[in-house]
Amino acid sequence: AAAAMAEGEELVSVDYEVSGKVQGVFFRKYTQGEAKRLGLVGWVQNTSHGTVQGQIQGPTARVRELQEWLRKTGSPQSRISRAEFSNEKAIKVLEHKDFQILK
Repeated sequence: AAAAMAEGEELVSVDYEVSGKVQGVFFRKYTQGEAKRLGLVGWVQNTSHGTVQGQIQGPTARVRELQEWLRKTGSPQSRISRAEFSNEKAIKVLEHKDFQILK
């Protein structure tokens, strides 16, 4: 029998939106860098109402790490007031090739 993937290795997709002082402080660039460091795919973009939103996909344990980073860390100049996550679901394959900054 094929070995099951280790706990935390199944793939998940989750949407996020981060509020606070998160635009004009290189938040997207740092998010992309952190996602790539963790081997995650997805995207990040500024919204018209002053937040940053996007989607993260990858192994559950790594996705949790980026969620924690989005909640607490962000870019050096940012001030995060809230990070909300939604539409979490298990996926069979990654739907993005890399982690992009969308305009």
